Amino acid sequence: MTIDQFNFAGKKAFVRVDFNVPLDEKFNITDDTRIRAALPTLKKILSDGGSAIIGSHLGRPKGVTDKFSLKHILNHVSQLLGVEVQFANDCMGEEAAIKAAALQPGEVLLLENLRFYAEEEGKPRGLADDATDEVKAAAKKAVKESQKEFTKKLASYADCYVNDAFGTAHRAHASTALIAKYFDKDHKMFGYLMEKEVKAVDKVMNDIRRPFTAIMGGSKVSSKIEIIENLLSKVDNLIIAGGMTYTFTKAMGGSVGNSICEMDKLDLALDLIKKAKEKGVNLVLATDAKIADAFSNDAHTKFCPVDQIPDGWEGLDIGPETEALFAEVIKHSKTILWNGPTGVFEFENFTHGSRAVGEAIVEATRNGAFSLVGGGDSVACVNKFGLANGVSYVSTGGGALLEAIEGKVLPGIAAISE
Repeated sequence: MTIDQFNFAGKKAFVRVDFNVPLDEKFNITDDTRIRAALPTLKKILSDGGSAIIGSHLGRPKGVTDKFSLKHILNHVSQLLGVEVQFANDCMGEEAAIKAAALQPGEVLLLENLRFYAEEEGKPRGLADDATDEVKAAAKKAVKESQKEFTKKLASYADCYVNDAFGTAHRAHASTALIAKYFDKDHKMFGYLMEKEVKAVDKVMNDIRRPFTAIMGGSKVSSKIEIIENLLSKVDNLIIAGGMTYTFTKAMGGSVGNSICEMDKLDLALDLIKKAKEKGVNLVLATDAKIADAFSNDAHTKFCPVDQIPDGWEGLDIGPETEALFAEVIKHSKTILWNGPTGVFEFENFTHGSRAVGEAIVEATRNGAFSLVGGGDSVACVNKFGLANGVSYVSTGGGALLEAIEGKVLPGIAAISE
């Protein structure tokens, strides 16, 4: 069932969203992108004549804490939605059940943070560091047992279930995967945001127009190994950027000075180089770097060959030669995936490489390529440089997107699809 096929008239919909937005010390929302992304789904439900029960998490609480209460975002959600949103100060309590039962068409109820309960994630809390394996096993079993009742209670509030939280689709949590089992296939569906995310990932991984280029940034090879290995069987070009650059450079015998480098992953880097060659993948590595004598925006800087970085200096971005090299590959691509900046883009003096990559992707997109940008830092990049509207799709999912790229089945997607 798709959300467009479903008529919500007279129905109560439990809508799992990702309202895990950043708040400042006064609880003001500093970026409401995730809330705005869910508005089309919520407005569709209301315009049909249905009512919405919104479930979300905020932060990583280890119990009830005011810091992570969703009451802090209530007024902003009401303003954006154009409806006075009601609030239940406990997603499980009697108040939530009464308010959900009383909802009239066009009304909205926001439940308190789902993660105030350990049952949402299905993991025990408060165990002593020296707890025995038996105690840990018993605690885990107890949470799993109570998780069933927790999930059943959430499901009881509504007539249908809508998952619009791609950012948590890789978690088999109560509200993202388990709850779907309480609704038949005609009463569970993706929201508009989830639909777009699923289609974008499917297009970039399975509906490939070639050449297919992936740009992988990030500081550690170890954190991207499964992604890189999966991509090597799909891409034509794999551009390695960010801190990973220096592990590859060191593995090939270069000098990287004080640059970030995983000394215990040099053999892994060489193995990936070998696998790329065997699969006929063009592995594109930096040739020069913008280096600094300290990890600071105000450090002294210069350019040098990436394999000749002197002691006391570290690579914080790619150099102009590499910018041109990467851009040439990107501009001739028809499918593009970008995950991770080329350098420390948080420092203004080391944004140039990431901006150059972003601009090359925009140019390729303008010439007909499909481009998907995902992973927190890449999204921050395109937003910072004002390039988001120039790419095909900007994913809201960090871990979820990366696991999808790894080829894993995401529980939140499988629960709706099965």
